[in-house]
Amino acid sequence: MRALTLALILAIAPVAGAPGPPGQKGGEDETGPYVVVENWMKPFARPGYSQGSQGGVFAESADRVFVLNRGELKLPATLPTGFNGAWGSTGQKATEATAELRNCLLVLDRHGGIVEAWTQWDRLFQGGRGPHHVRISPYDPDRHVWVVDDNRHQVFKFTNDGKSLVMTLGEAGVPGNDHDHFARPTDIAFLPDGTFFVTDGYVNTRVLKFDKDGRVLKTWGRPGSGPGEFNLPHAIAIDGRRRVYVADRQNSRIQVFDENGNYLDGWPNIRRPIDLLITADQRLWVADLDTNKILQYDLNGKLLSSWGTWGTFPGAFWGIHQFSVDPDGSLYVAETWGGRTQKFTPRAGAPRSLLIGPPMPLMRRR
Repeated sequence: MRALTLALILAIAPVAGAPGPPGQKGGEDETGPYVVVENWMKPFARPGYSQGSQGGVFAESADRVFVLNRGELKLPATLPTGFNGAWGSTGQKATEATAELRNCLLVLDRHGGIVEAWTQWDRLFQGGRGPHHVRISPYDPDRHVWVVDDNRHQVFKFTNDGKSLVMTLGEAGVPGNDHDHFARPTDIAFLPDGTFFVTDGYVNTRVLKFDKDGRVLKTWGRPGSGPGEFNLPHAIAIDGRRRVYVADRQNSRIQVFDENGNYLDGWPNIRRPIDLLITADQRLWVADLDTNKILQYDLNGKLLSSWGTWGTFPGAFWGIHQFSVDPDGSLYVAETWGGRTQKFTPRAGAPRSLLIGPPMPLMRRR
């Protein structure tokens, strides 16, 4: 009996978060193996406003963190008790308030201060709700910045300094399901040869495979709940064996394909997977919109750990939308409903197995 009890404890233990400081009493271990950096993002909205819904975050380095801000929200004349600067602490979702679309693309340093504001591109998002996801291919020596705008049905490729827009896919404000149009695309992922994949998610429920020049090579997916069918493919990631993982959000699962769209596997019972990250150590990390947790899986779909809790206080989450880690191991989490991006650093003594590993290393610049 004692041996059975010990076996059960060992089976459950990997799913727990990191313990608190030695000797600490109480606590709920809400931030798992991390410590939140309170008030990391410095205020940037004009007086009387707060930043809006945060669509995405990508940490190129500790001092170059791209943040997608879905505009600015006018604050009520009387702020509620407990307001902490983020819209979510008013008690309303940031996506339910009307935003003025400015300061949509920002670059922050390790202290949360703005080092670049790409306000010249705010015009691209007018008429929509602001940008959705941001990525840089680890295989691109020029480190182009890709931004997906679901509401305006477009995908943009910028130079790393933001001075030039070098590729636009889709037609602004015009949805469609042919090779030249999207209907609310959601995310993008890359192969070493420049091939890339876009989840065309909210309406078209498909994946498109493009060559490096933006020509469609293949599409797959249709509405439904069977293998290879989707109900809102919201995020996409590719492992070291070129297998493609798709967060099938409203079907509460992750589907796995080869690079040509052939179905390989399905991982059910993940409430609403909304973002995916495959790290250099080949672990798949998942953000769950419903539980507000960060989940770690091996590439066979086995749950290894999880942590996170709902809330608008520092360290809690309300609607994780995208997350990223920098080469120093810090974690950044953008909240669509909470209206903020938070930074976390590894807790002293936290087991390495519970920390999100280093990202896929970015190729050296030319």
